[in-house]
Amino acid sequence: MYVNKISVRNFRVLSNSTLDFKDNLCLLIGRNNSGKTSFLVLLEKFLSSGTFDFNDFSLCKRKKILEIGNDSIETELSIQLILNIEYEEDDDLSNLSEFIMDLDPVRREVNILFECSIEKDKLLEAIKIAKNIPKEKYVHKYLNDFLVKNVYIFNDIEDLKIENRYRLVKKDFKDVKKLIDFEIIHAKRSVSSSEEKNGKKVLSELATNYFNTINRNEPDKFEEINELIENMDTNLGDNYATFFDEFLGNAKDFLNLESLKIVSNLKAQEILTDSSEVIYGVEKEQLPEYLNGLGHMNILYLLLNMEIKKNNFISNNKDIKLLFIEEPEAHTHPQLQYIFARKVSELVNSMHGVQTIITTHSSHIVANHPFKNIRYMLAEKDKCNYTNISIKNFYEDLRNEYSNEEEEFQFLKQYLTIESADLFFADKVIFIEGISENMLLPYFISRYDSVELDKEKKYLESNPEEKPSYIPIASQNVSILQVGANAKVFKHFLEFLKIPALIITDIDTTKKNVSNYYSCAVQDSPNNISNSTIKYYLKAPDLKEVAKFKIWLKKLVENKLECSNNYVYIAYQKNENNYHARSFEDAFINVNLSYLKSECANINGLKNRKKFCEESCIYKLTNEVIDNKSDFASSLLFKAHVNKLKWEIPSYIWEGLKWLQRN
Repeated sequence: MYVNKISVRNFRVLSNSTLDFKDNLCLLIGRNNSGKTSFLVLLEKFLSSGTFDFNDFSLCKRKKILEIGNDSIETELSIQLILNIEYEEDDDLSNLSEFIMDLDPVRREVNILFECSIEKDKLLEAIKIAKNIPKEKYVHKYLNDFLVKNVYIFNDIEDLKIENRYRLVKKDFKDVKKLIDFEIIHAKRSVSSSEEKNGKKVLSELATNYFNTINRNEPDKFEEINELIENMDTNLGDNYATFFDEFLGNAKDFLNLESLKIVSNLKAQEILTDSSEVIYGVEKEQLPEYLNGLGHMNILYLLLNMEIKKNNFISNNKDIKLLFIEEPEAHTHPQLQYIFARKVSELVNSMHGVQTIITTHSSHIVANHPFKNIRYMLAEKDKCNYTNISIKNFYEDLRNEYSNEEEEFQFLKQYLTIESADLFFADKVIFIEGISENMLLPYFISRYDSVELDKEKKYLESNPEEKPSYIPIASQNVSILQVGANAKVFKHFLEFLKIPALIITDIDTTKKNVSNYYSCAVQDSPNNISNSTIKYYLKAPDLKEVAKFKIWLKKLVENKLECSNNYVYIAYQKNENNYHARSFEDAFINVNLSYLKSECANINGLKNRKKFCEESCIYKLTNEVIDNKSDFASSLLFKAHVNKLKWEIPSYIWEGLKWLQRN
């Protein structure tokens, strides 16, 4: 028995969202403000405890709520949570039977609707009475007093339509509590450093909770501890009677009390809470828990808390077990996140029948789990231009997009796992080919931002009524990935996640001799290019279609082709200073030639330095002087940062950064 789907309607940014969820572990990921926390909060409000207010309703419903009248239909405005539960033939249905409507032996699913609806008649009457308060203000302020939570079962999604709601069967929340066990570990945990709350024993409190839970449900496990405490309690009681007899004597005689005494009332719970603590370190170097680092405290807190939840699930023994962990990576460095990802998988697998959802922003945690576990929360606009969060089954949905490109899909999976899962959390991405671009791109971005900020500063000086609007690329959430010639592999991925991508690549012109293509300068009348990424995104015709390909190649050289993907900009070399470069190094030397000529002796990664004064063809010069690309790039950076030299940026890169900043 397990939860197959969780659907949400009209709750905050989740106006119509469905999570496909039947595995034992699910990673719920997405950019900031994509509704991950809201999703967990809604389940907690219905399955645990919590109230709703006006701000919990989706934006698409708020105007109608503020204008509520006699003609308004409450159910269209209600917040809904729908659980679709599937069960097997051999499952114990004693608790689930309360929710089974269809006795067809072939059908093995149950639909439960949790609903927070407005008591319209009572609200409208209250608005009439409160004559001095405008209707909108009253609704906004007091709506929570007119909200009611109910739970129903139904057969088909069509039953939720207004005309079919008579088919719904109302149930009691106590029946839900018998069926579903819900536990959550929030991101706002109480761990802290010693500077913030010196002496706070958070982990010791967890140990106490663990003891109390087990002692209540399985007292035999702590029989020896309980027996010791009882013996101590008796001995203390006898000693108290003797020690305090004189102290209480006058009061006892004055009040004519037959007996007045102090007794011991030791309890294991109190002893653990007040007189025990978690420590770490070897015997002579032991330190209390609050002197541990925040990262270790957080991980310890999570692991101990999971042990408590595990024992709760075992002792409660309910049919549906849901565990939610919010952002486990808090305060932890990447290596610790990596290790924790493995450990949490082990713990989840050890909790039989428990379905776990983890929300995270950690690429290290994502990279350590199978892609089949990933659910991606993506913001999309509905037909009324309101934002809704679509919860994508990353693996299944993306596999369909790559159905005719199996090799590309396999490469994508491997790359994102091994190289970078940052893409899942990026707002923008830059793909580059070589090591030179990889080393120099942060400098180029810094130069671009500096120029644009100076422009804006001058503009604002002349237009003081305007406000700053430029957002530097360096301050945006941009991932830079070196993927060589494989940028085309990411096409469907980028479309899927709607991530703007700048691809900085080389035109790579070639010419054919008798049987093979060889590299050639752009001005040498090339008849092909070797860059598959450019061909893919700029829709190159088949090379066999000679006339069409010739026209396409001419437009390519003239930079007159549009990219086939709205989320992608292809930046490749263009004519500059009356020369069209073929590669990055080629383009860089072209726009910085005068300085390189004068300072080539002081720049690493070069050879044949005298060629700077002898060779007039930039293409030949580049091939003859570049010795080591990484040494060349690092030397350029050294000159920029130490000698404050402002290198010129090739125009195709500048224009690519301009596109990225605006998208």
